[in-house]
Amino acid sequence: MSDQKNFPPASLAWSVWGLGALLYLIGFYLRVAPAVITDQLMTEFAITGAALGNLSAFYFYSYVAMQIPTGMIADRWGPRRLLTAGAGVAALGTALFAFAPSIFWANMGRLLIGASVAVAFVSMLKLASHWFAPKQYALASGMALLMGVVGGVVAGVPLRFLVETFGWRPVMGVSAVLTAALCIATWLFVRDDPVERGYASHFQGAHGAHASTSLLRGLMEVLSYRNVWILTAVPIGFSGAVLTFAGLWGVPFLRQVHGLDPKAAAAITSILLVAWALGGPLLGSWSERMGRRKPLYLITSGVALLGWAAIIFLPLPLWAMVLLLIPTGFASGNIIIGFAWAKESVPLRLVGTASGFCNMGPLLGGMLLQPAVGWMLDQRWNGVIQAGVRIYDAAAYQAGFTLTVGAMAVAGTILIFARESHCRQMHD
Repeated sequence: MSDQKNFPPASLAWSVWGLGALLYLIGFYLRVAPAVITDQLMTEFAITGAALGNLSAFYFYSYVAMQIPTGMIADRWGPRRLLTAGAGVAALGTALFAFAPSIFWANMGRLLIGASVAVAFVSMLKLASHWFAPKQYALASGMALLMGVVGGVVAGVPLRFLVETFGWRPVMGVSAVLTAALCIATWLFVRDDPVERGYASHFQGAHGAHASTSLLRGLMEVLSYRNVWILTAVPIGFSGAVLTFAGLWGVPFLRQVHGLDPKAAAAITSILLVAWALGGPLLGSWSERMGRRKPLYLITSGVALLGWAAIIFLPLPLWAMVLLLIPTGFASGNIIIGFAWAKESVPLRLVGTASGFCNMGPLLGGMLLQPAVGWMLDQRWNGVIQAGVRIYDAAAYQAGFTLTVGAMAVAGTILIFARESHCRQMHD
């Protein structure tokens, strides 16, 4: 009886989980870092807007590809090995990006970063299921999203200040060193289960070979459910708009069109990220209270679509645009409703596979829209260059961001055809 009560102290549990969360923070930081160094990257590698969008999107190419197999790898290796390997490869990719002699090697660095940090979120959830009581699991999940946004905020004003002081290559080099240090700390300190440190485990269940051997069959079955496709496609528009603006093109837009300095522009994009992060758990909770998913998802999708349309097409003063970014970002946090809805749309035994597949949606948004907006900017470029950086006018940015509005309009239309789950498993 005493062994059953000998659970790990909270300080130890949060410390173990926290090292995994740090990799997620670093991953989010590296995801949006190009937004505040667009001018340096375009000058350094002599690239166009489309090439810059592609450079940023290389992170998403490998991140998306890793979503489904990550769960299987985590089951086989355990989170300790997976997080250690992820941090090690992320350090290598960041170093390659920092010292890349050409755009090819910078792209390869971003590719390695995306593939490696893709393991962080699933690993954190696995650690939480072993180290925390079930009632704390939701808290740990929410804290994970918060850690990601902290990384995004660090990649705003603080990163811009460091880049202006030391240069982007030294800053990225130090980021690689810190990530390598996290790799070592993870291996030395993290354990997959409290039992390995002499404590009782909170894990309720058992791992078996079935999960890995039936992965392909489970994936095929998951893809037979209409809601899975719909709830994967919808975030491509709404989350893609946030990642495209806050993750790459918002800062140059605010600088070139509104005349802001880099740090002020970065601060505004950080506001959008914070609103997005707050919207997720709150909208998810409101949906639970309503006992329905579809109405709130549709309403917030409409709010986000109208908000972005006003920001892009109306001649708003800067202060009004900044204020409008808050409810627009908040409403875009409706992806959390989609994650819960997707889990309820398949049998319980397929929840993990469905979650991994649907998690590709927001990332596909960044992967597709960032280079697409860059391509449109190049099509509307009037030939102006300053210090090796292409300068795009307001009409070019409006044309580019029109692609994001179009993607959201399509996503909102598709959402109409999803089946309501009433916050319950639909197939059990």
